[in-house]
Amino acid sequence: MARRVVVTGIGLVSPLGVGTEATWEAVVAGKTGIGPITRFDATSFSVRIAAEVKGFPTEQFLEPKEARKFDLFLHYGVAAADLAMQASGYSISPENADRVGVVIGSGIGGLPSICDNNQDLVQKGPRRVSPFFIPGSIVNMTSGLVAIRTGAKGPNIATCTACSTGAHAISDAFLYIKHGYCDAALAGGTEAVISPLAIAGFANMKALSSRNDEPERASRPWDKDRDGFIMGEGAGILFLEELESARSRGARIICEVLGIGMSGDAFHITAPAEDGDGPARVMSAALRDAGLQAEDVDYINAHGTSTPLNDRIETVAIKRVFGEHAYRLAVSSTKSSTGHLLGAAGGLEAGLTALAVERDLVPPTLNLDCPGEGCDLDYTPHVAKARPVQVAMSNSFGFGGTNACLVLGKLR
Repeated sequence: MARRVVVTGIGLVSPLGVGTEATWEAVVAGKTGIGPITRFDATSFSVRIAAEVKGFPTEQFLEPKEARKFDLFLHYGVAAADLAMQASGYSISPENADRVGVVIGSGIGGLPSICDNNQDLVQKGPRRVSPFFIPGSIVNMTSGLVAIRTGAKGPNIATCTACSTGAHAISDAFLYIKHGYCDAALAGGTEAVISPLAIAGFANMKALSSRNDEPERASRPWDKDRDGFIMGEGAGILFLEELESARSRGARIICEVLGIGMSGDAFHITAPAEDGDGPARVMSAALRDAGLQAEDVDYINAHGTSTPLNDRIETVAIKRVFGEHAYRLAVSSTKSSTGHLLGAAGGLEAGLTALAVERDLVPPTLNLDCPGEGCDLDYTPHVAKARPVQVAMSNSFGFGGTNACLVLGKLR
């Protein structure tokens, strides 16, 4: 019999709050985490807004001496993993340690640390580069740190697939558990690159919203006045577990991971094809893996970045896969509240999608005042919607044409 995989813990660190319930409550209440950049002086930048994590309690998760060694994305990842582990109630022991994996990625990794150490190198010389620079900024160190802290000795992997990273990490962990490489895993993504170089780079490629005077209204997926995404930061980590393991210890089962999909566009470094081919194939692949029909899906947490191209083409892809059922689905973009967490987006949004399944409540899409051309689905504008959610999808698409789709559902 195939091994089934369930979610028994969720840990979220987001611009809406540190903690899963804080983030969920803010999302469904229609709050926003987007505001003026405070991390650095952005006066001279064309984009001066972002979705920052505010008041992060570093001391709750890391000793001050330890925290100074590591880039901020590691702080967030460690915190989200701690929260997911605590929520799961799972205990790692010498007897089961090698059956617990860690699969946590980042789209960009320690970019602020790279910039800071480069500046020290140029201005002060090579001896002033921190000896902790490399281990404190490399992408796989979140998985490493989490394993060291928890004692998890199973597969230890980091994904790096741009904005699909978090969802691909969860997909990988699902496969490891399903095929018996481990019995449980912490999986997701973490990101913290709100820095001068990242803002300048994304702004100069015209990917970011420049609605600087109305930051709370800047993220507006599917709206006719959308003008780009808002850079966010944080982490989203799920604790995945083999079903019988969870049942045997009486764990709270939030939802089941029913299937996953992966695809590549093979089209363009940043843009999806006009016909939505890659996103359509990844959703179809996820449905096949889950053994479901299009009509079985109740809700899609869309990639929904608030960029003119992505939102329209994702809608095209949804219509290709779901046909007339596309108009009966609830769709929403929680990026309208949180901004776009890049490599952490898939982990955060998988966590929110899991809670939507558990609680039969669809989060809203903020700022959708007038849908743009071709954007005619039910995007759950402004207000959360209570409705049965037996099965939900979470979509993540990344630069380079890399796509991931997770199918989550109530345990049957």
